[in-house]
Amino acid sequence: MLRIAYHPLYKHPLPQGHRFPMLKYELLPQQLIHEGTAQKEDFFEPSLPNLDHILAVHDKEYVDELLQLTLDPKAARKIGFPLSNALIERELIIANGTILGTQFALQYGVSFNIAGGTHHAYTNRGEAFCLLNDQAIAAQYLLNTYRLKKILIVDLDVHQGNGTAEIFKNNFSVYTFSVHGKTNYPFKKEVSDLDIALEDNTSDEAYLNCINYHIPKLIETLHPDFIFYLAGVDILETDKLGKLSCSITGCKKRDEIVLSHCYKNQIPVHVSMGGGYSPDIKTIIEAHTNTFRVARSLFS
Repeated sequence: MLRIAYHPLYKHPLPQGHRFPMLKYELLPQQLIHEGTAQKEDFFEPSLPNLDHILAVHDKEYVDELLQLTLDPKAARKIGFPLSNALIERELIIANGTILGTQFALQYGVSFNIAGGTHHAYTNRGEAFCLLNDQAIAAQYLLNTYRLKKILIVDLDVHQGNGTAEIFKNNFSVYTFSVHGKTNYPFKKEVSDLDIALEDNTSDEAYLNCINYHIPKLIETLHPDFIFYLAGVDILETDKLGKLSCSITGCKKRDEIVLSHCYKNQIPVHVSMGGGYSPDIKTIIEAHTNTFRVARSLFS
């Protein structure tokens, strides 16, 4: 059974320049239902979270400034979205979608958030369209609530998970693993537990060799109780903000490697969708849908 977080506010209307990347949040659930990869009953609608879960990761002063829309203009510009009450509500709901998703993953083996993967959000600031770090919040929730010993975050978005690395830099219960473009944003990288920085135009063979080597090795070494997977599809050659050269077939194979190792080792996994900025929305939807197709074939 797939359990998938989705809320109508995920497609929150933004000024003209921001509307295109938001379109996928509306179209992806439609495609999953249309082709039968997911059923309507697979989706759940998260509500606002308990703020204590947010404050376990993010500084209170920063969260208060978001809630009251009093964030310094310079800090707000780093986020990139015009701040509004609806946008803050959206970010809180996304975070709770990942929190609740972890509960379903513990029960069913896998769960998804149609949005999420906001890995550029730091303890005390946001940047690059990320206000609150959903996977970090949910990882800390699992540590606090279920007393898990080790969590592995597998961040395969084309951009380094700098916020996630900063949040967990002194937390040895969470291991951060990021594979990203060497010359891509963020230009000043943080230090994850393991960073693999790939050269521009890295294609399927080299990319998949890297994933195929490190995923089983990390699982064997760490014995994680839970895995978060950030399945960004901005590794595609067609992506406007990525500098790698992976194909849709290679991107799907990446998902197969990660999710099959979770399944084989009986490690619950939660998937946030992350970035995807190819010019053709059909390419983005197809690549994201592949992640769900792989999970359906393994966990059903």
